[in-house]
Formats: sequence, structure tokens, C-alpha cells
Amino acid sequence: MKLGIVGLPNVGKSTLFNAITNAGAQSANYPFCTIEPNVGVVAVPDQRLDRLAEMYNPEKYTPASIEFVDIAGLVRGASKGEGLGNKFLANIREVDAIVHVVRCFENDDIIHVEGSIDPARDIETINLELILSDMEVLERRIDKTQKALKGDKSFQAELDLLNRVKDALDEGKSARTVECNEEEAAILATVNLLTTKPVIYAANLSEDDFSDGQADNPYMAVVKQIADEEHAAVLPICAEIEAQIADMEPDEKAMFLEDMGLSMSGLDRLIQECYALLGLISYLTAGVQEVRAWTITKGTKAPQAAGKIHSDFERGFIRAEIVAFTDLMACGSMAAAKEKGLVRSEGKEYVMQDGDVVLFRFNV
Repeated sequence: MKLGIVGLPNVGKSTLFNAITNAGAQSANYPFCTIEPNVGVVAVPDQRLDRLAEMYNPEKYTPASIEFVDIAGLVRGASKGEGLGNKFLANIREVDAIVHVVRCFENDDIIHVEGSIDPARDIETINLELILSDMEVLERRIDKTQKALKGDKSFQAELDLLNRVKDALDEGKSARTVECNEEEAAILATVNLLTTKPVIYAANLSEDDFSDGQADNPYMAVVKQIADEEHAAVLPICAEIEAQIADMEPDEKAMFLEDMGLSMSGLDRLIQECYALLGLISYLTAGVQEVRAWTITKGTKAPQAAGKIHSDFERGFIRAEIVAFTDLMACGSMAAAKEKGLVRSEGKEYVMQDGDVVLFRFNV
């Protein structure tokens, strides 16, 4: 999974990126500090994998991972090449989802590129640049579809959909606000529009506001309202707190979070939110050689899940031997789970469940 972290200059974007990836992206109080996209890969925390590692004492421990891309700050006019706009737009097309960092704190020492704190304006600035870029892409696709329609009337449904999306963009709305059925969503996915990508608004709060539960922060309410209208998610976060805990040892970090009344870090909450937003789950494989988590989309069937490990597993799929993680832990070993009849043999139509511990049988 690849997530793009975007936002206007000086909203806390690179500070957040540094904190969650420890990748050391330069962070400074002036625009365009991030000139090339910085990339950091982080492990997805999964206590189930830790428990399996305790059970098997494996040679290798491989959690699922997420790639974060810190993309250069965007300014008004980016779609026309202002600032680092064209480069920004090219980088963002490659990500699965967008983490849009929005400044929701006052600080006279940190200059805002627009001169004041206004989340609605900031969100509109970035969304407008993405919309303007999408308009160019969409117009080319509409021209192509109109030509295809002359020889094949079945393209009418596609043309109708594209025109609906164009109307939304003309009104300054993101493409993801357009209601689509399953077939239309599949068509829209082939257009590769920026504004169809799922979005999480990371509302960057001051440490005081974050500690107080965000209730009195008027900017947070604005971000929530916009997100609701766009079918986007919101995550209150404090980049400064994340920076403080980034280098702590696990025990020290846990104590710090507990003192603040938090059960998990901003990174953990962000990952959780991204999995939910993208409809992702994890299945697990376990043995003395390796315990590993594999990320798949909800609804994936067993052969396609096996294909995540190797294409031969999918091609030669015979069956999947599956035990639920909770059942395995309750039994204490795979042998005990088999004795109790909790290890199931599933075929090609089995839909994988989150936390399935799996052994795939195949023959090529």
C-alpha cells in the first residue's frame, strides 16, 4: 500500500512524515523544503503476528508494510506548473490513497503560505488544483469515448458517466463525490483521476488542543464537515507529539501515550484508518521458517490470496488449510487445533477472513 502525504507548505506535513517513518526528511520553516518526494516504509503493527512469533520462534518475522511518500508542498496554480506543481501531480497519481495534512493550529513562529489559518481555504486550494488537473485528463478521455461511440453504441453508458463526473468537476467537486454503481466505478478506475483517490484528512492540532480532546478547536469542526461532504475520513493528529515519541523505546512510548489518555500512536491510528478506508485485511502464514502478514482486499478468495505469495500458488491451487487466529491461540498449537477439528480445508470459493492463519496446498 502506498500513501501520499500532501498539504500546503508549513502545515506540518514533513514533520509528520519524519515522525511516522523516522526517514529523516528535511523539515524547515519555508516552502518547498521537500523538493523530491521522500519515501519511508513502515511496518504495520499486528499483535497477532507477535503472538505467532512467540509460538513458532521463527527464523524470519515479516509484518505487512506501508509506503509513505512525502510529496512536495503544493501552492495555488500548481496545475499550471506553479511551484513544484507538475512534479507534485505526477507523484500523487502513483499512490493508493491520500493523507491530506491540514493545519488546525495557531503559531506565529511558523509562517503560513497564505498568511492565516483557514482549513476550508487550504483544503479548497489543494482540491482545486487536483480538480483542474483531472479536468484535462477527463476531457481527453471523453474525446476518445465519443470517437469510440460512433462505431459502437455500447460506449454510451461510459460517456454518460464521464459527463456526470465532468459536471461535478465543473462545480468544484471531487470525482469521488459522484455516486457510482459497481460497473461505473470500474470504468472510472480506468481514468486514473486524482480526485477519485480515497482521502484521509489529517487535522494537525497543537499539543494542547490534541490533549484536550479537540473539543474546543473550531478548525477541527470545519475539516469534519468538509470530509463528510466528500465521503472522506478525518484523523485528528498532533505532528509534534508524533515527533516526540518517534525515537522512544516501546515501553517508554506506551507510558507516554497512557499519560495522555491514548491507547495507540497517531501512526497506528493512521494505519488503522487507511486499512478501513481501502477495505483491506490481513491473513497470516506461520512456521519455524517465517511468520508473515499478507495484505489483501476484503472479499478476496483463497486462490487469489495465495497468489499474493507466488503466482504458482494461485495457478496450482488445490486447497487452503485454515484456522482462525483466536482458535489457534486458544488451543496453543496447530496440532491441538487439528485435534479439535478447528483447522478447516477450504476450496477455491472460500472468501478469506481477517486473521486467518493459512497453509496453502498447490501443485504446478
